[in-house]
Amino acid sequence: MFIDRARIFVQSGHGGDGMSSFRHEKFVPKGGPNGGDGGRGGNVILAADRNINTLVDFRFRRLFKAKPGGKGANSNKYGANADDLIIPVPVGTIVKDEATDTIMADLSFDGQQTVVAAGGRGGRGNYHFRTSANRTPTFAEKGEPGVERWLKLELKVLADVGLLGYPSVGKSSILRKVSAAQPEVAAYHFTTLNPVLGVVDLDDMRSFVMADIPGLIDGASEGVGLGHDFLRHVERTKVLIHVLDVSGMEGRDPIEDFEKINTELAKYSEKLSKKKQIVAANKIDLLADDRKNLDRLEVYMQERDIEVFPVCAVSGEGIRPLLERVWEYIGAYEPEAEERDDEVLYKPAVKADFEIGRDDDGAFVITGMRIERLVAMTNFDDDQSLRRFQRIWRYMELDKLLKDEGIRDGDTVRIYGTEFEYYQ
Repeated sequence: MFIDRARIFVQSGHGGDGMSSFRHEKFVPKGGPNGGDGGRGGNVILAADRNINTLVDFRFRRLFKAKPGGKGANSNKYGANADDLIIPVPVGTIVKDEATDTIMADLSFDGQQTVVAAGGRGGRGNYHFRTSANRTPTFAEKGEPGVERWLKLELKVLADVGLLGYPSVGKSSILRKVSAAQPEVAAYHFTTLNPVLGVVDLDDMRSFVMADIPGLIDGASEGVGLGHDFLRHVERTKVLIHVLDVSGMEGRDPIEDFEKINTELAKYSEKLSKKKQIVAANKIDLLADDRKNLDRLEVYMQERDIEVFPVCAVSGEGIRPLLERVWEYIGAYEPEAEERDDEVLYKPAVKADFEIGRDDDGAFVITGMRIERLVAMTNFDDDQSLRRFQRIWRYMELDKLLKDEGIRDGDTVRIYGTEFEYYQ
């Protein structure tokens, strides 16, 4: 089964809580703080693996959670860092954040990895909060919460050669003839609903991967039929074999088909429309003495400097010269700059430190990484920890921002799921 889309939920590990403890040693009646830091939570990492071909495993498992970091201990002992959770995916997987539809990574080669949810850092133990004014801090930080998000995974088939053409022009038959792949072949449209890969072996250790990709119809660039699915898989190929039916048995005009499909390619991506194409004029066994379609096609393609290879997918006539020419083009192929780039595409947007909004019940809601992290890592049950939170609150000048928004005494403020009652 070929699955080229999946949806998964990932959650990185929470950081371990810091420890609040003091030295208890003989002859040391008032030992100082010695609480250790918590360990880092595990990252969730997606890793491209060439041994995986589809996203089918994610149909049965969609929840992935990394482990939390260990808690700090006394004597300044650090909690253990949690192991990262590595999720193997096929080479060619595009990772998107479902909430924003932002591309986070394009995993295009074996072994490439990307962190999709960073583990929370461990909370600091009370040893870090000793000062000349407070030599016995009783509080420690809680661990930073992990990140959780829904991801969309989309797989682009990584093939050297793509078979391009309308349904039922003979793409599947060609792939069966030249490789060990066994796509379903029948005399009806849309036989191939999923990409089928086959390895074409020539000789002298020469081989390449060919993909029979789902058929294209008019309006594909707008998503009609299998449009976007089809075009997504075509993007990664080095050469396209444009298969055209020159028999006229189904009333098809090969030139018209060629123009329509290339129009759809150009609408979807200018880069696609410029990809190298070779024409396989299929079903020449049905021409008999009427070569009108083939002759017209050869003249048309010659004007556009596109090579035409008359072939018969059933008998194999003309297939070998076509494959030899394809091999030459593959050897001469030079990837564009963005295809060589092995960097993850995702860069988090720079957001304001604080944003203040209103809930439906009138409560003020403050969002922002700094304040949310502060709330999550503060132990509000400890008086010293609470006073520290208030000092940082004043330093951030949140009172001024809230007053600008019209807050009054007694109003509710929500931050990261925690409610506060506001008083000056």
